[in-house]
Formats: sequence, structure tokens, C-alpha cells
Amino acid sequence: MSDDRPTPPQDAPAGPGYAEVYRRSTEDPEGFWLEAARAVDWDEPPTRALDDSSAPLYRWFPDGRLNTAYNALDRHVEAGHGERTALIYDSAVLGVQEHYSYARLRDEVARFAGALAARGVGRGDRVLIYLPMIPQAPVAMLACARLGAVHSVVFGGFAPKELAARIDDSRPRLVVTTTGGVEPKRRIEYIPAVEEALRLAEHDPEAVVVHERAGFEHDVEGARGRAGRDGQPAVQWLSWDEALEGAEPAAPVPVAATDPLYVLYTSGTTGAPKGVVRDNGGHAVALTWSMRHVYDVRPGDVMWTASDVGWVVGHSYIVYGPLLAGATTVLYEGKPVGTPDAGAFWQRVEEHRVKVLFTAPTALRAIRRADPEGELVRRHDTGSLETLFVAGERLDPETWSWAGRVLGVPVVDHWWQTETGWAICANPYGIERLPLKAGSPSVPVPGYRVEILDPLGQPVAPGEDGNIALRLPLPPGTLTTLWGDDRRFVESYLTAFPGYYATGDSGHVDEDGYVYVMGRTDDVINVSGHRLSTGAMEQVLAAHPAVAECAVIGVADPLKGQRPAGYVVLKAGARIPEEQLRTELVATVREQIGAVADFKDVFVVEALPKTRSGKILRKTMRQMADGQEWTVPSTIEDSSVLDALAEVLRPPR
Repeated sequence: MSDDRPTPPQDAPAGPGYAEVYRRSTEDPEGFWLEAARAVDWDEPPTRALDDSSAPLYRWFPDGRLNTAYNALDRHVEAGHGERTALIYDSAVLGVQEHYSYARLRDEVARFAGALAARGVGRGDRVLIYLPMIPQAPVAMLACARLGAVHSVVFGGFAPKELAARIDDSRPRLVVTTTGGVEPKRRIEYIPAVEEALRLAEHDPEAVVVHERAGFEHDVEGARGRAGRDGQPAVQWLSWDEALEGAEPAAPVPVAATDPLYVLYTSGTTGAPKGVVRDNGGHAVALTWSMRHVYDVRPGDVMWTASDVGWVVGHSYIVYGPLLAGATTVLYEGKPVGTPDAGAFWQRVEEHRVKVLFTAPTALRAIRRADPEGELVRRHDTGSLETLFVAGERLDPETWSWAGRVLGVPVVDHWWQTETGWAICANPYGIERLPLKAGSPSVPVPGYRVEILDPLGQPVAPGEDGNIALRLPLPPGTLTTLWGDDRRFVESYLTAFPGYYATGDSGHVDEDGYVYVMGRTDDVINVSGHRLSTGAMEQVLAAHPAVAECAVIGVADPLKGQRPAGYVVLKAGARIPEEQLRTELVATVREQIGAVADFKDVFVVEALPKTRSGKILRKTMRQMADGQEWTVPSTIEDSSVLDALAEVLRPPR
């Protein structure tokens, strides 16, 4: 594959290079992070960085006190930047755009915080937020932070059962929701889902606050009139406007740096969701540092993270990160294709003069599939765009190369997890613009000590695949524990390799120190005793000019243990006989991976099953192919895709 990526801009940041910054972060973490903490406004500045008295449970800035919402809003207003745009709400579905200055956003957050306080919400109380991509979502999140309350945002599309599980685990005092969400071809009613969740949950919140949007069948009045569990309404229902009546703006409440800011649930292997806990102090310091040193975003720059506030990416880089940095963030209610076409992203870049765009590989693959030659890019002025950052799943080299070619800007893959809250590996564009390598999220970010371990916990040689682990302690901003369950936190992440956090991902490090993340450890298959990465095979399939996206899974085989099977989605307009495609792909895998892979099965499918955040549901596909019991995951974007795949994935009789 030719390296047609563009040359990075020549005005790369001056100052200490990556190697020097990284070395200091690992040799003197105390001094490094105390210095980074100076970029945050404290009510009581910390004198210590790390508290390791309860290791392996670590705490950052144990004697510091601050307020995250003050740092995100008030301090910029007080510095004379109140009229700077903080947030641009852009609903491609409704055709609505609205700009919020820092002063306006601060005032709306303060008033809603006052409304929450009037309902009894205070420091340490939980508030569950079930909202789509509308301004009320960041307002509610920041209002909780202003009071020292703990928000738990649930993606606006989870089924009632999943919502109920999160209600029971976090035990919120209030639920904040809306009448519904809008998508290109449908409207999603939220109130029935909340009502059902409240009937299923054992915990009763005191009230549900509903932001009312026009065009939905269910409303607050109807919810008030319907019976709840055991025939009796257990909670009070009130509209957003009713909650605001008579509310006085609330001042920021200083909290301990170690106090929780939010709980965000991620799927657990046992089925019960795991509540990742993010603290106030470490989170504010890490995100503020990352905005400058990873993304090279400064005050007044426009950063658009095309994700959802229900995911960790939305927490970190739609809401908190850009606002902590004094930048402008874009809240986009739309899709990469279909609102109205595959040029939707480039239209927003042009209209909002976006400097940094952050999205997921699946969005790029969807755009590439619909517009393989990038014709829609050329219809828009994307000259403001300096860098495209990508994360969320593995970025295949073909998509990386395509995006760089059609946009003419560096495409920076970077890798992180819900648990870490910010990048583990990245090309640190605010420190030094290192060479980019296809298939790699570049190098460990300062603060993270990445090692590749064999199953016994011993380091492996450069280039050799193994378990990716992070040496403890993790840097600030990462999870401090799981909500109400320190033991599960330790068992889930810290016991596989003592002294390390187990990422659950596999990969290797090359001779230059670049990390390659090949997939989850359960995506390593065993073919006749040979451990092979399905991610490496996917990389080969994705390079075929007719393939838009693909997945490789390990299917049970009575003779060889497992055998790989590939599922490919074709690009729009691709014209190739399926048998010819199969022959070409099998031959290429044999050439690049080897005959040992025993790769013979390739199927062309209309779509791959994905979560709403864009991850392919490989585990569910494996269960179907192996004839095991499987259920429709609550996180799935479109369950009809599984129905269509059922025959293809059905095991042989």
C-alpha cells in the first residue's frame, strides 16, 4: 500500500519533544502532574499528586479542592471571554443551529443547578440523565458538576431493562429525560421507556424532570396520569420549565479532587453493567492537559467530536475537554450519512470552521462506502480542518489512507477505553508531530506505561503479540474504581497481571515504540494450536478495493479448534462476482498471513451488527455461528441486521 498520507503542517509545536516529556512523566510523575495541575483553577491547590496509601486503589491530588463546572465555564467568563462561543448545537435532522456563548451556557447551567438543588440534590447525590444530543444534556451534566452531584448519563436509546439496571446500581435522586429523540427516518419515544424502567427498577427516584420536545405522542401530563409499579405512581413527574420556575442560580460548590464527578456504565462480562467512576480533580487535570498536548486545541479553537454524550468520548471531548480548554465544541444531532448525504460531516466542518474533528472508524467507513471517491468532500471548503482524530475501534489502514487522501490532512488514530477516559496511545500533536504509521495509534501518551505481556505476565519481544497491560498506577483521569464495588474493580482489571491494569486488548509494540492494537484478547483465535489475530486478517480484507468494511470471527471447528470466517460489506457501486471476490480474498490472506490461518470462508453481507457507538458485535456473531444461545444485545444499533445474518451465520448441520 502506498503511503499517500499528507505531510504534517510545518508549524509543529516548539518546546520539549515527546521523548523528553514522556520520560519526565514516568520518572517524576509527582512533579509532572503537579505542574499540569496548575492549568486548573483550585479552591485549594493540591500539594501532593498521588495517594498510594490504599494501593492498588490510587487517588490523585488528595488534598486539592475544586469545582469542575467552574473550570469549564465561570473562569472563562471571569477572564473576559463570556461572549466567546462555547457550544454550537447543530441538528441536521431538524435543520436547527444554535450558538451558546460561555456566559449564556454558564447562566443556563447555574439556573438548572438551582432547580436541581431546589429538589434536594446536593453533593454526592446521583442524577441519571437519559437524553439525546440536545443542549439540555451538557447543561444537566454541568449542573450536576456545579453542585458536586454525580451524574450518570445513559445513552438515549437503551432499552428499559438496561435503564432499570443503571437506576438500581446508581440509585439516583432524580432522572432527567426528554419526550424523545429524532432520527432521519423515525422518532424515538423516551417517556414509555422511562416509565417501564421505573416499573422494573427496585429503586424509586424522587422525581423525573422532562424536557418537552414537539412532535411526540407521550408527554409529562400523560406520565402523571398513568399508574406506576403496583398501580401507584412512585415518582413525581415535572417538565423542565416547571423545574426552573422560581429557581435561583446556584453557585459552584467546591468538592474534594477525589470526589466522584460521574458514573458511566460499560458492559460487564457477567451481564451486570460496570459503573466506571471518574473523579473531579484527576479528570479536570488530565483532560485540560490532553486538549493542549494531544489534540493541539487552544482557547477559541473549534473542536467537533462526532459522538454521543452517552459514551465516554462524548463526556470527555464533547462536553468537558473543550470547555475546560476554553474552546468551542459542536453538539451534532445527525448521522455521518443520510442527513442528508455522505457530505454531512464536511458541511459542518465548513460551516463551523472546525479545526479538529474526532470521529469513529465506523463513521468513516460508512462515508467511504457511500462516497468512495470523496466527491462530496470537494463540494465543501474544509480548509479550516487541520487534523482528523479517530478512535473507538481499530482503524484499518485502507480507511486511514482514504481519509487522509480525500481530506488532505493528517489522520491520527488513537486508542483509549471507557475506563481510561482519555487516550492511552496517540500521536501527541501538541508536543511533537511524530511520523504516522498505518494500523498504529502511535506511541504511549505521557503518564501511561504500556507493556506487552505473555499469558504468564512476562514481557514479550518487540513485534511479538501479547496482552496489552498498563503498569500501575494509572495516570490522572482514569477510573478510580467501579461504583460501589472496589472488589469487582480489582477482580476485573487488576488481578490478571499483578501490578498492571489489564486492558483486555491484544497487540504488539514495534522497534520504534509504536503500539499496534489488534483486537480484544478474545478476538485471538487458536487454529491447530497457532494463535492468530482476527484483526490482522481484517486488515488484509479491508485493503481490497471492493470492501467497505469487514469482520473476521473464529468459528468452532471439530478438527482444528477454530477456523476463521470473514464477513464483508461491499462499497457502493462495487461490481464483482462473489466467487471472484472470495477467491481473491482467500489468496491474499494466504499470501500475507500464511496457510496456517486456514482462511477459506468469506461471505458477502448487507451490513454488520454494531453497537450504537460503532463497535462490531463479534461475540454475538461467534455465538450465532457456533450454535450457542445468544440474545439481542441492548447496545445494538439495528437488530434487524442480526436477523439478516442468521442464515449466513447458521452452523452447518
